Amino acid sequence: MSENAGSSTPGPPRHHKPKPFAPIDFEPFAGGADPARVSEAAHLAAQALVRRGRDSDDPTVTERLVKLTDEQGLEAIAEMWAESPARSLPGALWRLYALRAATIQNPERISVYFRAGKDTAQVSRVVAGAAEPPGAEEMKAMADAILSGAFDGEFDVALERSAAFCRVVALGQATLADGAEHSNESRASKLTRNSHLLVKTAEDLEHAANAWRLGELD
Repeated sequence: MSENAGSSTPGPPRHHKPKPFAPIDFEPFAGGADPARVSEAAHLAAQALVRRGRDSDDPTVTERLVKLTDEQGLEAIAEMWAESPARSLPGALWRLYALRAATIQNPERISVYFRAGKDTAQVSRVVAGAAEPPGAEEMKAMADAILSGAFDGEFDVALERSAAFCRVVALGQATLADGAEHSNESRASKLTRNSHLLVKTAEDLEHAANAWRLGELD
């Protein structure tokens, strides 16, 4: 993450983005931070938020994790997860972060896609066997709890519900793309492309949920 250099001339202090959080002290090298150490930091941050927050009986642990997210900024923490393998703990958290961001940035649009997907006959087949997909607001609230370390529910179920959310939204996008195919070809193509990407995200989250149950998600 880049930061603007501070001005040497007098004046009011300039706002800077929070420094990216890393639970280990990795040193910057020419060309950026050591990728291996950034990867290690990404995994440790993810484990701190998901595992330690859930496993600790000390409520002050969760309180510290929530405070950490507030102070460093979720964006700064999530930035480390962006290059993680899709089917890993930090990779799963990055996808939850991206879903949360999309829901915050375009709540009405996401709700339109979700309703369009829920109203189709195929939705029961698309999410068969999955937990009930959350709506946009519940998706955001669930992601907030997980990404702040305050989530105390079943993490695999949360991942599956997030995957179901992706599949319903993707189905809505595909349905709207069909309707716009002749009137607005470029919009139809974009909706179709985004729908395919969301299905891939759903598959990654479902894989992560299964790996979590087997104790293999790290």
